[in-house]
Amino acid sequence: MSRQNTQSMKPATAAKKLDVYLPATPPAFQESSVTRAELAALQADPPQWLTDLRKHGPHPKNLVASKLGVSISGLARGGVEDALTTEQIDAIIAENPEWLATERASYQVVLREERRVKSLHQDRARRD
Repeated sequence: MSRQNTQSMKPATAAKKLDVYLPATPPAFQESSVTRAELAALQADPPQWLTDLRKHGPHPKNLVASKLGVSISGLARGGVEDALTTEQIDAIIAENPEWLATERASYQVVLREERRVKSLHQDRARRD
């Protein structure tokens, strides 16, 4: 008789996969490991706390950076060190501080260069 091995992950890993800020999750989530089946269930039918976190935040830095159109490093250079709520992100966008405009422009240059290099590598791979 074989026993099914249920893989589990730390709460931080599960929070990252769910795109939520771990300290904002309920204590029960923070204090226990999450199996792959539980993670799949959370993704398929999110409880109210997960829906609220995704909608209102606070959001982890990667999502804050994405919503602002900058890199995570750009957030740090702009003085944003903590997770932000959707309302705080919207306020920054409405204010459009100089650092945000600068970081957005810089980030677009980096993205264009990454696309150019990727295209170059694809072209070389096709020729080889």
